[in-house]
Amino acid sequence: MNNPLFLTGFLIFLLLLQVPATLVLLKRLSTARDRTPPLLPLDANDEALAKQRPSVSIVIPTLNEVERLPTCLEGLRDQAAKEIIVVDSRSQDGTPEYVQKLQPDFPIPLKLITDDPLPEGWVGRPWALHTGFLHTDPTSEWILGIDADTFPQKGLVTSFVQQATAENFDIVSLSPKFILKTAGEQWLQPALLITLIYRFGATGDRDQFTEDRVMANGQCFLSKRTKLVELNGYELAKSSFCDDVTLARAAAQKGAKVGFLDGAALMQVRMYNSMQETWKEWGRSLDLKDASTPSQTFADCLLLTAVQGLPIPLLIALSIGQPAPSLIINTLFWLNAFLVLIRCLLVFGIRTSYTEVGFWFWLSPLADPFAVIRIWISAFTKPKSWRGRIY
Repeated sequence: MNNPLFLTGFLIFLLLLQVPATLVLLKRLSTARDRTPPLLPLDANDEALAKQRPSVSIVIPTLNEVERLPTCLEGLRDQAAKEIIVVDSRSQDGTPEYVQKLQPDFPIPLKLITDDPLPEGWVGRPWALHTGFLHTDPTSEWILGIDADTFPQKGLVTSFVQQATAENFDIVSLSPKFILKTAGEQWLQPALLITLIYRFGATGDRDQFTEDRVMANGQCFLSKRTKLVELNGYELAKSSFCDDVTLARAAAQKGAKVGFLDGAALMQVRMYNSMQETWKEWGRSLDLKDASTPSQTFADCLLLTAVQGLPIPLLIALSIGQPAPSLIINTLFWLNAFLVLIRCLLVFGIRTSYTEVGFWFWLSPLADPFAVIRIWISAFTKPKSWRGRIY
């Protein structure tokens, strides 16, 4: 780097990378103020709502979820649903026995199904959801897939279905409020979450979504039965490790109206129990390569590198190195200072996506380079195991 020509060329390359990426980022963030407001709970026992309440079948895929499932089912006890179907993939931790114990006294019909052995070409989660869909009541208007690690809040189903009906969505999912307990989680998880905002804009921002850029969250994924029948259930996402996004994008490309809304007031989730689990489990699906073309995945990685991974290291390097003043160096310095400012403001912007935050949450921008590295690693590797299954 002592060669002046090499240094100048490298700095010009960084500007050519970061300037257009910054413009893309600003465009994606600029429409956040016009997004659909966060959904609020509605009383499922309200008489007026009860008269117009559509029928909903809830499907919960499980594989060794006995520690998480109780919280999920407790949150579903008073929801406006026709039935709850737990599709178990031969758990060894007592999950089926726990469901059987609850069945006699559960206020909503609670069914337990053991799915068939995993067919060739299928990933476990979409297969369990597909199996559950095939066993739902044929008179149900909506199918709601919910993960076992979620904690549904009162009125979730009523509010969610009412919003979906009002906006005539065929498929719509919710972003949750995250529960983080350890310092490592509070430091890393927000940085990983920001990678989604930088690529797809704010939750509920319908202006950002084209057919190939639709976002979704399988933790709370609502579909019209007629649309799932038309799509042949989860067939289109059978081999995907991000089946939620894959199915939503496939549906959008076939003309379905797809939405992604802020459900932080309706659903909480504790996905992983440590920073290590967050890095390993969530990090390897965030690239969304199963739902994107290789060129889209590569472009997303470049964008994240330019606007999230590089700004803090570059700002530190330019401040410490004290190179000779020049227009290129000054432009690069202030551009990265601007990107760091945006990132720090977003810390406050995503605060409402967490139940509580601590000291390390506010330092999460320092984890950005590592989050971007994790996306790159995931983009060029294929999972060999998932939730206890070997592929």
